[in-house]
Amino acid sequence: MPRSDEATAFFAAVYMAVQEIPYGKVTSYGHIAHLIGKRKQVGQALKHLPTDPGNTFHYGNVPWQRVIAASGIIPRRDNSSGTARHAQALRGEGVIVTTTGGGGELHVDLSGEHGWFPDVLPSKAKGGGGGWVSEETMFPVLF
Repeated sequence: MPRSDEATAFFAAVYMAVQEIPYGKVTSYGHIAHLIGKRKQVGQALKHLPTDPGNTFHYGNVPWQRVIAASGIIPRRDNSSGTARHAQALRGEGVIVTTTGGGGELHVDLSGEHGWFPDVLPSKAKGGGGGWVSEETMFPVLF
């Protein structure tokens, strides 16, 4: 089923924001939502990130692994190896991933050196738009 123009613009905004997270840094789904404005469907956008490098945004150019839960927990995936793969990708960037709790959850200390929580995206802070989509364009039904 094809995405609506609104969903396509939202997914693109998520992917562009995630591309700005520096190597070795991690942020939360909620913070990406905050940076792009109001919507909290960042996890869904990343879940549907294409694998095909023929797409504008795909696993090869959007560092999906740098976004986790606000608690620092690496979220469980649909398949059993997904969480371990997520942790491995972060460890490959030098991020410290620990095991916490009785359930063996994988965790990153977001308050430490690996947390990334700017007030605005670097592309916006520099005064550039970087192809950024305004909220009015992205969410016309809200305005």
